[in-house]
Amino acid sequence: MDYGREIQFGVFVTPATMNPTRALDVASIADEVGFDLIGVQDHPYQWRFFDTMTLLTAMAMRTHRLTLFPDVASLPMRAPAVLAKAAASLDVLSGGRFELGLGAGGFWEAIKAMGGSVRTPGESVSALEEAIHVTRLMWSGERNLKFDGRFYQLSGVNAGPKPAHDMGIWLGAYRPRMLAITGRLADGWVPSLGYVKPDDLTAANQRIDGAARAAGRDPKSIRRVLNYGYPIDVDAADTLAALVLEHGMDSFLVSEDGDEPREHLSRFMSEVAPRVREKVAEARESR
Repeated sequence: MDYGREIQFGVFVTPATMNPTRALDVASIADEVGFDLIGVQDHPYQWRFFDTMTLLTAMAMRTHRLTLFPDVASLPMRAPAVLAKAAASLDVLSGGRFELGLGAGGFWEAIKAMGGSVRTPGESVSALEEAIHVTRLMWSGERNLKFDGRFYQLSGVNAGPKPAHDMGIWLGAYRPRMLAITGRLADGWVPSLGYVKPDDLTAANQRIDGAARAAGRDPKSIRRVLNYGYPIDVDAADTLAALVLEHGMDSFLVSEDGDEPREHLSRFMSEVAPRVREKVAEARESR
């Protein structure tokens, strides 16, 4: 199960406030040493975390080539029309380097404590599907937009700014209904190891593909982004290559763990990433 997409590598950043400049320093290092992506988890109710969208904006101003995204934005904490405007604004300000990672929500007691909407699992998925439609309307740049959903409404809003590029919506999804929405409506899928195993990735990708084909979409158009962890050993290249060739993933985010992020991230990009690309290229050529 290989979709033939370009392999990308990124860094999964914790928005911790204890060392206020670390996340920005990690983003700058990742940009410098050749990473493709930066993802920042979104837990607004975590008192030791910065606000994710604010941090991503600061990162965008400190970098030049990286694509940035919330990994993934907590929809119950963020009204989709406002989130869509923030994402479009960040895309314009960064020169087209932003994608919108979106999740249906979790940690419901913490969400409730901060005044967010508490929903059943079924309601949270339905709300996310509506939010995708609202987001795309808000990115259209059109006037007098209307949407009458169960959870979200637009009543004549004028949208703007338009994103600087054809910005994608990447969903954090695990269960069948969310995977089907990913195939029908989304541009990317963002699972995390720990919640899924490699064989789970294969089955989930098959469900995404089936939904995409039923909607008249090409499954190859959907990016598959895996929050992997931190494979510092060069031998991890074999594992990552197998995740591409056998399980359908095409992008990998590693942790920024360690006291010396420059050393760790530089070593990954100089030793591990090239071997993954070589192994995948060799396998594809042999086919």
